[in-house]
Amino acid sequence: MADASTNPLAALSDALADAVDRAGRSIVTVAARRRLPATGIAWAADGVIVTADHVLEREDDITVTLPDGTEAKATIAGRDPGSDLAVLRVAGAALTPIERGPAVRPGHLVLALGRAGDGMPMASFGVVSAVGGQWRTFTGGTVAGFLRSDTTFYPGFSGGPLADAEGRAVGINSSRLGRGGGLTIPIAAATTIVDALLSQGRLKRGYLGIGSQPTPLPEALAAKANGQASGLLVVGIEPGSPAERGGLLVGDILLRLGETVVSGTEALQGALGPDTVGHPMAIAVLRGGEPATITVTVGERE
Repeated sequence: MADASTNPLAALSDALADAVDRAGRSIVTVAARRRLPATGIAWAADGVIVTADHVLEREDDITVTLPDGTEAKATIAGRDPGSDLAVLRVAGAALTPIERGPAVRPGHLVLALGRAGDGMPMASFGVVSAVGGQWRTFTGGTVAGFLRSDTTFYPGFSGGPLADAEGRAVGINSSRLGRGGGLTIPIAAATTIVDALLSQGRLKRGYLGIGSQPTPLPEALAAKANGQASGLLVVGIEPGSPAERGGLLVGDILLRLGETVVSGTEALQGALGPDTVGHPMAIAVLRGGEPATITVTVGERE
């Protein structure tokens, strides 16, 4: 047997196994669908568990198996399909919350963990391959970052943590968001979403009610837009929408929402954060080739 004191590979192997043990104390099994159960993360000692939204195929009769093998009933405290995150509550449970780690960089060693059945947690090993900024998910959410790693998300790993070499959670894994490959929401972004779900039961998303497409600005129009090279051309407005009530017109070219430049649809969605819902927002446009400002009270996307 290799001596960890002299063999660096043996020492690394022991350290990774220890990391799995530490994180495993905070990983639970979530049974809320017909097929294989999924994974959840103990988030707070008073019974708060975070998992992936898409694994909750039913809202009643949700069972959580704790690390000690105890089964408990769970209820949904909040869910957000846009980010594929959901929060469960287990009454009377004494959980060991997972430790949250610092931000990671490409090249950092990581472990994807899951507990999709009885027994010990499962793990796969790899490195962070990419770290990205704000993006719009195919389910309509805007998330402040993502991680890609070459770890394997085995069946049932969704909702489990991506852990660093110390066993600290650096993200929450989803096999759905990656569309053909696993994707991880960084722990800082996940924390913001979880806090909103705990306080509101959902994540508010701003809504104008327009159809738009990016359009380049000719030099003469760009000069009137403080040098901005492109904007969003309004091609449709939903009846009764905030945009219609606020006076936006088909043919307007959106330049800025508040202080945010909107040269593409992702920038538009990023500017319509939860804190904009119900509040008036100044929208800079080009109307008939001339600058104008329209004030629209942002609605909430259902």
